[in-house]
Amino acid sequence: MVEVAGRPAPASQPPPLSRPKAAPTGAMRHYLLELEDEAAAPQERVTVEGGKGNGRTWLNRLLFLVEVGAVIGLVMVLLNLWGTQRDLNQELSQVQQSQAAALTLPTPTAAPLIDLVVLPTGHRYVEGRSPEPVESGDIPAHLLPALQAFQPPPLPTPGPEQARIIEIPTIGVNAPIVAGVYDWEQLKRGVGHHTGSALPGQEGNMVLAAHNDIYGEIFRDLDQLSPGDEFTISTGARSYTYVVTKIDIVEPTDVDVMQATDYASATLISCYPYRINTQRIVVFADLKTNAPSS
Repeated sequence: MVEVAGRPAPASQPPPLSRPKAAPTGAMRHYLLELEDEAAAPQERVTVEGGKGNGRTWLNRLLFLVEVGAVIGLVMVLLNLWGTQRDLNQELSQVQQSQAAALTLPTPTAAPLIDLVVLPTGHRYVEGRSPEPVESGDIPAHLLPALQAFQPPPLPTPGPEQARIIEIPTIGVNAPIVAGVYDWEQLKRGVGHHTGSALPGQEGNMVLAAHNDIYGEIFRDLDQLSPGDEFTISTGARSYTYVVTKIDIVEPTDVDVMQATDYASATLISCYPYRINTQRIVVFADLKTNAPSS
């Protein structure tokens, strides 16, 4: 190394030389451009990938919110269906209970003793006044408590075939017919039709009863009837003629006379003898004809 006065000492290493750049021509020009594009691509790719990452993050959040909303909606639908089913079950249960109540048969009750062992119209005649219901006439002592405690059954609803009038020309009877033979108040109004016995003109035994010495003395003269005599029972639509077949005097407990028959018949009952009432007079009759009510 040579040092020259007034000059700085030269560097120990020679300075780098810049690489000469030559503008390519022809086919070489395309290769150089591709190298330059590849050098710039990493930075651009990083930028694009960074943008795509942010977009995917927001998309994932949006999808998550959609899924959460769908789950909440499904839960709400299930709760609504459950509530609706519960309400329907309650309504169905109420309907079934009401239908069951409507179809429930009433509790059967035993037939009253009086309706089985004592004939109707029994009473003790009291001079100068009407007898009381407890004054039951010549009834066996062991049956009096049942008779006095007896409550008449409910009266049936009148229908078009209900007996309304009885006419017995032989003894001059023309009287209304009411429902019930054991109801003290009903027999004040007319001849009683035993509840449950046959209707006029129908198969079975139609049982009619009335007093002989009080409340019009409607059946006072039953003992004057004879077999072959006729009487008429009228409804709102037709009239039925019955022919007397037999007359009996029986005890108050001879309830067999009220038994049903397998043919259309009628039975008239009253106390006997007149104002003594220790027995019953029973008139038996069979249906003869029926015709439209006049």
